[in-house]
Amino acid sequence: MAQRTTSRDVATRAGVSQSTVSHVLTGRPGISEATRERVLAAMAELRYRPNLAARSMRTRKSGRLAVVLPLATPGVATILSGAAEAAGEAGYVLELQGLAGSAKERTHRLLDMIDTGEFEGILSFTDLPGNLDEEDEHTTVLVLPEYDEDLHVSGAMVDAGAVTEIVEQLATQGHRRFLHLAGPEEYASARARRAVYEKAIADHGLESLGVVTGPWSGRSGERAIRELPSGAPPLAVIAANDVIAAGAIRGALARGWTVPGDLSVTGWDDLPLAGVMVPALTTVSIDRRALGAYAVRRLLAAMRGDEEPPGPGSLTRVIWRESAGAPPPKEGNP
Repeated sequence: MAQRTTSRDVATRAGVSQSTVSHVLTGRPGISEATRERVLAAMAELRYRPNLAARSMRTRKSGRLAVVLPLATPGVATILSGAAEAAGEAGYVLELQGLAGSAKERTHRLLDMIDTGEFEGILSFTDLPGNLDEEDEHTTVLVLPEYDEDLHVSGAMVDAGAVTEIVEQLATQGHRRFLHLAGPEEYASARARRAVYEKAIADHGLESLGVVTGPWSGRSGERAIRELPSGAPPLAVIAANDVIAAGAIRGALARGWTVPGDLSVTGWDDLPLAGVMVPALTTVSIDRRALGAYAVRRLLAAMRGDEEPPGPGSLTRVIWRESAGAPPPKEGNP
């Protein structure tokens, strides 16, 4: 049986004292960022995991963080994987807490979690109105409202700047006429994508056949295309998500229109099927993993009294594929 890696092994690999390793794990101030990074790198290389029970007895710290996420929304697993990795690199165990019920009920549940003293830090991705001043000195709470009170996407994930890139690229490919298939108005993400679309069209002097608002469904996209006048093509269709875009492609093919060709179609979310559709769908990928990792780094900084770490930059990236006239991807690179 392989011998367990110890903090002394980490100290030797990093070229620091054992107490320095301990200080990095407990978040003690006075450790330079370069030293901290060196220790964390040594931990990763040696696959070191601290003995949380022993640390708890010595420091009265549990080594546990909690992340509060709405379980019934897409992308949660990806956010959590990035958050867990960042927590593990800093020597913490991350636990998922799914809060249900109204915003008031979720706030009460969060206060109960604080009262237990089981967590050194609690990271909430849902906006929890109410008085959180009851948190004790041993628990740091950081609320990042990436989901609103109705658990709709909010915060950084609403950024719709990628729509501008899509419109500009399609215009350089020769498109002058556009259509936006929007999501429901009650979603901040739908409103943001619509606003950026309308601004991009106006800024570049392009023609818009309008904005068709509907549910996040394929039927919505298909119906919108079937109701277009016969003279609509050539047309660039900017759909607010991949499901609407798939419906738009179905509607186009039902009318005998080619995609790409008569219509160029783009979506949003980069769902697993987007890269294997026929044609493969041009879409926008959201780096939820980076969001989760950055959120935990912000929590750790708040726990240590450090300055907030630099942000991850844009979380969105346009994936150009066949549906918008891009060449088909090479095998193994959807």
